[in-house]
Amino acid sequence: MKDTAQEDNERTAWHAVSGEDALERLDSRREGLGPDDAKQRLEKHGRNILRQEEARPWWKRLLAQFQNVLIIILVIAGIVTTVLGQWIDAGAIFGVVIINAIIGFYQEGKAEKALESIKGMLSPKATVKRDGSKAEIDAEEVAPGDIVVIEAGDRVPADIRLLNANRLRIQEAALTGESEAVDKTPDAVDEETDLAERSSLAHAGTMVAQGTGEGVVVETGKRTEIGRISEMLEEVEETQTPLMRQLDHFAKILAVIILIIAGAMGAFGALVYGRGLQEMFLAGVGLAVAAIPQGLPALVTVTLALGVQRMAKRNAIIRRLPAVETLGSVSTIFTDKTGTLTRNEMTARIIAVEDGELEVSGTGFKPEGDFRFVEEGTAGRDDEEQEGREGQESGAKGETIESLDDAPLLRRFLLTGALCNEAALEQKDDEWTIAGDPTEGALVVAAAKAGMDLKDLHQKAERQDVIPFDSERKYMATLNRDPEGGGSVIHVKGAPDVIIDMCDKVATAEGDKDIDRDRWEERVNDLSSRGVRVLALADKPDAGDGSLSEDAVESGLVLVGLVGLLDPPRQSAIDAVQHCHDAGINVKMVTGDHALTAAAIGAQIGLDHTDNPMSGKDIGDTSDEELQDKVADVDVFARASPEHKLRLVQAIQAKGAVCAMTGDGVNDAPALKRADVGVAMGIAGTEAAKEAGEMVLADDNFASIANAVEEGRTVYDNIRKAITFLLPSNGGEALSIMAAILLGMSMPITPVQILWINMVTAVTLGLSLAFEPAEDDVMARAPRDPDEPILTRFLVWRVVFVSLLLVGAVFGIFLYAGGGSEENADLARTAAVNMLVAGEIAYLFNIRKLTDRSLSAKGLTGSRPALIATGLVIAAQILWTYTGPMQYLFGSTAMPLMYWAIIGAALVGIFLIVEVEKAFWRRRAGKTRRAEG
Repeated sequence: MKDTAQEDNERTAWHAVSGEDALERLDSRREGLGPDDAKQRLEKHGRNILRQEEARPWWKRLLAQFQNVLIIILVIAGIVTTVLGQWIDAGAIFGVVIINAIIGFYQEGKAEKALESIKGMLSPKATVKRDGSKAEIDAEEVAPGDIVVIEAGDRVPADIRLLNANRLRIQEAALTGESEAVDKTPDAVDEETDLAERSSLAHAGTMVAQGTGEGVVVETGKRTEIGRISEMLEEVEETQTPLMRQLDHFAKILAVIILIIAGAMGAFGALVYGRGLQEMFLAGVGLAVAAIPQGLPALVTVTLALGVQRMAKRNAIIRRLPAVETLGSVSTIFTDKTGTLTRNEMTARIIAVEDGELEVSGTGFKPEGDFRFVEEGTAGRDDEEQEGREGQESGAKGETIESLDDAPLLRRFLLTGALCNEAALEQKDDEWTIAGDPTEGALVVAAAKAGMDLKDLHQKAERQDVIPFDSERKYMATLNRDPEGGGSVIHVKGAPDVIIDMCDKVATAEGDKDIDRDRWEERVNDLSSRGVRVLALADKPDAGDGSLSEDAVESGLVLVGLVGLLDPPRQSAIDAVQHCHDAGINVKMVTGDHALTAAAIGAQIGLDHTDNPMSGKDIGDTSDEELQDKVADVDVFARASPEHKLRLVQAIQAKGAVCAMTGDGVNDAPALKRADVGVAMGIAGTEAAKEAGEMVLADDNFASIANAVEEGRTVYDNIRKAITFLLPSNGGEALSIMAAILLGMSMPITPVQILWINMVTAVTLGLSLAFEPAEDDVMARAPRDPDEPILTRFLVWRVVFVSLLLVGAVFGIFLYAGGGSEENADLARTAAVNMLVAGEIAYLFNIRKLTDRSLSAKGLTGSRPALIATGLVIAAQILWTYTGPMQYLFGSTAMPLMYWAIIGAALVGIFLIVEVEKAFWRRRAGKTRRAEG
């Protein structure tokens, strides 16, 4: 893959050249290409399609599922059990292998659809000019230099430099992240302009929302913006999850140790005690079988799958199992703003009129809220900001306006906002929605909050004419009858700089007076600094013939006020951000909005570093090394392109962080794929984003990410508990065989008995740990180090300690039952097997809390799955001990009651000894905390 900067240097900045210059560079003309010329260009540049690569064959995907050390260990265990003639156990082991392979095969197949969903975004048809005449052709046949005609509802077939645009607005959310359709104009923009603001270009794959346009094709296929994202997505390497890295490393070390010890023990018995090679080979095989945790891969898979189910109930849909655990180690979350942190419901928050500033309460489209005069400059600011404003009271609020009769300027303002408007407020059941543009909808809702009867208003103030909003004019105007009689009134709304220049007067309580433009421009800047989108509203009496003209509108207006609009943050997102901070997780916002707006929203939701937001241009001008240093100290990134998002992920990963990235558009797909956890939006997300991500949010709510992190940490805790539970059992078995070989004794447990113990305890006792609830401090700890071994020094000690306890108990009862003599071997081994299983039952209740006390009612009876598993294991052991088929298969025999009493006493003893060990570690941890404090 070419370096992005190098590729950018090779590309023409088409947005910065004029339309005529673009035609000249492409040797084209406004009438379009001739058929022969178009054919030649198509042959030269290739078809307008994204790169097609041969799909990986299904059988290669299937084989890839077995390239995992855990699976290899399972295969080895299956082969060993087959050699030993234990067909049922072998079938169970190979069944686990096949299930794992099927799950991985299916998930990878879905992941490979990510690219296909992007390729399907290109338009199937395109309208072009051929020698001055319009023709519809396959979009694949569009070539650079073609003149393309687009209109509302069309999908843009290629990257186009606009030559003319008539009220053209294009929905680019999938490409840029902008939630609203953007205005397009043929005017060239600065070369350094961010992607989201290149108004002279229409990009392939975006949708025309309004108006018509015509332009010359400048890039096709993989050289379009959507094509570049496709190339990036193909070449981005997915990272291996921390758990998979740790389990692979752990399994490799374990495999080497097992092979060395098994070989050494077999050789020792043959050379020192003169045992036969076949006998020692079987002993070595037994040792290997004892040491391999056959149930571990299945247990990990089931624990992850249970985590998936729990997350789904909390609106987080997991697409790849390992992502469940990865969420638990996330230390940084890059999140989108619109709809994720915010409600995606534009709301009028501040209204500025000549005699003061009003704060509007209520959020969303529900027409409930109050209007209150406040100290100028304080509306929309939080208490801390207000306290910091010198010379002003700390947000002193006036009384709520009860009637518009008491606020004539507010009435006039709301009247203009409601009439100069194309949106409608609708109620369906108990839900309020806006039909039309959300920005216009905010003005309609504000009027409804003030008690205006919108239906009656539109009947009385009948519209006579309209000048729709245009990106060149930057305003909308309507001509309406005065609802109180007396002629007609022109109402105008639009960009503040344009409207203020068109005004000669300003509305005041004493009548219309000359406008102080400098003062109002300062008020615009002040409102913008609070992170709101500002519109200006104006009116004037109509002296014409009942129709509108631009000349009549663009002079002599009376400014009635300004409105600050805001997409309010979700309260649940604010709480979730605080929850993440408490858990040591950094939250960073990456948005297509302007830096000022993004920083204001960031401050409202509680991000830490919002003072110096980085724009897309800032990111582009920063080297990889510098970005790695800056990304940790900046929490707001604005106007970010796909390359910028990908670089942010790579930068934070280079610092050793585990990151999640949210996204909904095609532009997010490369970063989602590269992130440790890609989080796609389920409602607003494109299929490309969903296929590239590991997790999909069913409700598009940031709070669901925090919930998923909590579940991920719980899953990791439970996997670690399961491993710490299984290994002492394997250790006890292996040490028993090693001790027997070293002492020249017969083995206390045979290989086939070991398989029985491993399988019956793993699928019952071990599996019950997958259902353990979250620890009390699960979201009060810092994220775990992804390089931390899955078995810390403490857990290694615990495994060794419990293994020694178990081997002591097993050897003790084996010798007590006369294991040294051949005639008592079956009874001694039966007692040894039951002792080992009983020891595991005791340890199960210890391990439910790694260091906290289990000797309590909650510790002993608080887990229904653990109690059920214990009952099943006891029943299985009774059948194993006393039924004829089991005695035949496993060499067991009936055991006197006295042995059960000894085993029961040993069970209690093992439990109490481990509880004493846990108390020691708790006391030591307490001393350490007091010393540090």
